[in-house]
Amino acid sequence: MNKKTDEYQKAIALNYDHQGAPKVTAKGQGVIAEQIIRLAREHDVHIHESPELVEVLLRLELGDEIPESLYRAIAEIIAFTYKLKNS
Repeated sequence: MNKKTDEYQKAIALNYDHQGAPKVTAKGQGVIAEQIIRLAREHDVHIHESPELVEVLLRLELGDEIPESLYRAIAEIIAFTYKLKNS
């Protein structure tokens, strides 16, 4: 997920291994966000843009599972991503 503002690009990387909730595996602003997005593109990882969701996820620490309040939003993104890969 990423967000570009007038000041900084922001990005969060999540990993879901089908055990527990998705976890934050990378996060950053500016140059780090650009690197996260570049690596995602290089590895054909789906990039979802949601400024509001990025702002919430940036508050989490690396390795944290997403909070239960975000399960539905993240599940919809994961389901959409799987549909894209299988179509």
